[in-house]
Order: sequence, then C-alpha cells, then structure tokens
Amino acid sequence: MALTLRSANCFLTGLKSLKTSEDFTNVICITRINPSYRVRAISSLQAEHYAPEKMSSLGLEKSNEKWEKLHELTGHPQSNNRKVPVFVMLPLDTVSVNGSLNKARAMNASLMALKTAGVEGVMVDAWWGLVEKDGPQKYNWDGYIELVKMVQKHGLKLQVVMSFHQCGGNVGDSCSIPLPQWVLEEISNNPDLVYTDRSGRRNPEYISLGCDSLPVLKGRTPIQVYSDYMRSFREKFKDYLGKDIVEIQVGMGPCGELRYPSYPESNGTWRFPGIGEFQCYDKYMKASLQAAAEAFGEQEWGKSGPHDSGHYQQYPEDTGFFRRDGTWSTAYGQFFLEWYSAKLIEHGENILAAAHGVFKDTGVKLSGKVAGIHWHYKTRSHAAELTAGYYNTRDRNGYLPIARMFAKHDVVLNFTCMEMKDGEQPDHANCSPEGLVKQVKSATQKAGIELAGENALERYDASAFGQVLATSKSHSGSELSAFTYLRMNKRLFEEDNWRHLVEFVKSMSEDGQNQRLSSSDSSRTDLYVGFLKEKSIQKNEHVLV
Repeated sequence: MALTLRSANCFLTGLKSLKTSEDFTNVICITRINPSYRVRAISSLQAEHYAPEKMSSLGLEKSNEKWEKLHELTGHPQSNNRKVPVFVMLPLDTVSVNGSLNKARAMNASLMALKTAGVEGVMVDAWWGLVEKDGPQKYNWDGYIELVKMVQKHGLKLQVVMSFHQCGGNVGDSCSIPLPQWVLEEISNNPDLVYTDRSGRRNPEYISLGCDSLPVLKGRTPIQVYSDYMRSFREKFKDYLGKDIVEIQVGMGPCGELRYPSYPESNGTWRFPGIGEFQCYDKYMKASLQAAAEAFGEQEWGKSGPHDSGHYQQYPEDTGFFRRDGTWSTAYGQFFLEWYSAKLIEHGENILAAAHGVFKDTGVKLSGKVAGIHWHYKTRSHAAELTAGYYNTRDRNGYLPIARMFAKHDVVLNFTCMEMKDGEQPDHANCSPEGLVKQVKSATQKAGIELAGENALERYDASAFGQVLATSKSHSGSELSAFTYLRMNKRLFEEDNWRHLVEFVKSMSEDGQNQRLSSSDSSRTDLYVGFLKEKSIQKNEHVLV
C-alpha cells in the first residue's frame, strides 16, 4: 500500500488569516487505521581571581600538521545504534508578562501534534525577568506549572532553561523580556554591573561576570541570586524532576550561552561576519585584569585591554591584533587571552557548581550551552571566537578546557550550528561550521562528557535536517545524546516543513537508517501520513480548539 501526505488544503488551512507567529487555531483529525491508530493535524498553527601562568606552556608549533592534531576528531570507527531523542523549543513568549501560560488551547493542540510526530519532548525558557520580576526572591512559577502539567498529560518530556539573560536584540528574538526591574534599578545606580566594551558601550543582556562574587544585587552576589532562583524552581517542581522534567539547561551568558556578548545585533552594533569586540571594560573586569597583570609580573599589561583589536564589524586582517601574525600571538596577546578566557571558564564553573549542588539527586540532567561561532574559523587567530571568550586558535584548542570544566560537574555540553554546512557559507567570512562541530565533538570525547546539539538558525529544509542527521549519527562513537530543534512556530506546521520534521524525527529514532518515509507502514510509526486504500480507514474527527 502506498503512502501519501494529505494535500496542503487538507493539512493546512487559513494561513493568510494569521496575525502572529504563535496565534493559531488547531483542528486535529484522528484517523483509525486497523489495527492501530494514527493522528493527523489538518489545520496549522496560526500559526545560546585568575592569575595567568607564564606562557611557556603555550609554545606550540604553528603548522597545519599541528593544527590538524589539535582539531581532529578522535575515536575509532564503530557501529552506532543509539537513538537520538528530538526535542522542540517552544516560543520565547510561552509564558506571558503577567506570568500565565500564553495561548493555552493552542499550546495544547501543538503538543498533541508534536507527540504524534514522535518527538521526545519540548524545551522552554524559564525567564528570570518574568519569574522574579516583582522583587528579590518573589517568584511566580504559575505559568510554568500549567505548562508542565500540560506536557505531562501528553506524555512528553521537558527541558527547562534557567534563562538569566534578557530576551531581545539577538538572532531569532521575537519578543522583549528584560532582566527583572529591581535588577535594572541596580544597574542604573551602578552601570558597571553589566558588560562594557572599549568605547564605553554598556550591554544590559546579562550581569558582568566581573562581579560574580560581590554582593551587588540587594545584598546578594549574582551567583547567590542564580542559586536561590534554581533552588526555588527545584522546590516548586520537585514532584516532576527526573520524570517529566528531564533536563535543566543552566544559562551562563547572553542567549543562555557561556560567552561574552561580543557580537550584539541590537541597533546594528554588530553584523555578520564581524569580529566583535572584547567585553572587559567595566570596573570589575578592569580590576581583575590589573591584578592578573601584577601577578604575572607585567603591571603595564593590566592598564587596559588590547588597543589594536578593532571594531565590531571589522575583519581580522583589518586589525593589528587579529591579523595573521598579529598581537594575539605575542606574549602580551597570550597573557590577555588566557586571562579573558579563564575568567569565562571560572564564571561557568561557579554557576555549574551551584546548579549541581541544587539539582543533585533529583534525577535531572544538567546541561550548558556553548555558541557555534564559525565565522573566521579558517583564519589563524579565530578572531570572533576570541572576543567571545573562547581561546581557540590555529595553535590552541579552546574547547577542551571548557569541556573538562563541564565534566567536573557532569554537565552535558550543548552546541549550536549543527545544521550548517561549510559550502553554504560566504567565502569572505572564512567559515567552517563543520570543522568547528568536529573540534567540539573531539573535545567532549576527550573530556568524557555527552554532547547535545541545536540548530543555530530557523531551518525547515531537508538539507538542514540531513546535516543534523549526519552529524548526530557519526560512526566515530561521538553521536549526539539529544537534539533540540529551534523552534515551534506556524511555519513549522506548513505541509513541507512538517513532513521534513516528521521524517527527521523518524530517522533519528531509527539510528539514521530511514532517510525518508517508507513506502509502507510496516513499522506503524509513520505519522501524519494517510493510506490511500480508503476502505481500511475509519475517520473520527475531533475539533480540539
């Protein structure tokens, strides 16, 4: 018996009347196919104090051979039969500003559809700016409680992101959720609480790691504030942890990623493929740099960051610091980059240690996200990675220290840009997302931790799904432990996009052996697909919303 997807007219209706990306009406058609049941959606969604040691340890040969050894993917070819669970990110505004679940009826129908597609579960941001907005330690988890119960009802699992950053101003940000008002008031009184660039531009996305251990937030340190927030979550959701809530992703920077906000898109500050800028000019970071330079025996090096590192939108060769044999490769450059990257790793360790203490023995996995900064990856200096805090160059593996820090706390490393291919990138940007993913895979293998993945940009095409599948099903023993798809919106439920997702989820669950939907339903797992032999079908349609 042949299989076919229902026509677009059957599968999706009313798209032209949609007003927002998440505003939709769902009609679910439940089709009975003897001897099993199938579920078909026939209308659509209306729808990321360190004192450096002497640099003698950094005397690596600058050669392609050495680079290949530093960045190669280790492991031996082997048969790979692990299934990779697929999660789907929910809309950024899943919980509204007033703390309630947004568009609950539509969310219910969407979760039903995702369940029939075979996904493992969904991911949601637990925004600091929503939950603790009414004052210090005044938490409102009501909308998230409603969501957890709904997810549980549909037999799905939940990944929850502890989102200590603002929403708005970056790729894919469709709404604005600032930091809590009481935190913004503290920042207004003390602007050095946030990251600052060389020209004095303040970035309100995230609290500067320079004040992690200082009581600058109404008598609490930022690490204490994050810990109290996670502890409140644990107590409120203790009955769901390890069963329905299976993973806590710990936010550690802008976009929830362990990095500096070196490439902010708001107001056109940065544009791809600019190198970005170092973010070390608030008074706390400058004090740390000065102390590190004095401990290193080079007091002059602590007066400021690099003077020749250029501007956000420049290219490496336009600067004295990042050009082929620039300042980055000198003793001073190595000192500065060691300090800058080590402060970021220290920040990550402080937060992950706190999270481990809060969630130990709850049964949930902990994860943290690292950004996929793939532009200028083919250059010697890897400028865009350096400004973000990843000391990764032609001569140095910057991801292994991060992976080893994650390993200390048994944390999964979640990495982006899994959908990207080198050949899709512009030549002038010197990109290599595939090379970057291979390097990060190697780092997680050496550190002995799990690697999970996400797509960096919204993609619905078969090529992107195919790239994720190829990456996740590597035959080197380095497959992904999970993949989270960005993001659920009305476009995902358009006929071709939905078909690609269903095929992708099926292939991920079948060890990559099924690249396309099969021509028969012998496995009884092909969803959103109808048999043409109508006499075997009994239809029972239910309007859910």
